[in-house]
Amino acid sequence: MRSYLIVANQTLTPVGGRLTWDEQESRAVAQARLDEVLGRLREMGAEADGEVGDRDPVMAVRDALRGREVDEVIVSTLPKGLSRWLGEDVPSRLRDSVPVPVVVVTQEGS
Repeated sequence: MRSYLIVANQTLTPVGGRLTWDEQESRAVAQARLDEVLGRLREMGAEADGEVGDRDPVMAVRDALRGREVDEVIVSTLPKGLSRWLGEDVPSRLRDSVPVPVVVVTQEGS
């Protein structure tokens, strides 16, 4: 069975529309998003797990890949102009940092 590492934050699931800047609150919001999505995936019969990683997505992916074999990394991001990750060129940085294909999925503009 193929294994995927999905890297997402705001595109994981919509939450309120307000921005948080406090690190502890940001992690709590990220954990709530993750828990919601994992629950939905498991209800559909998927084998899924996850964790809130480092605030730098490249470091988070590198950490997540330790001791795990994945076939592909999928980066889910906001559209250009809204995405901090695209502005920081996270997809290219990931492609240079990990030994598996990296695919970018961009949320449709709203």
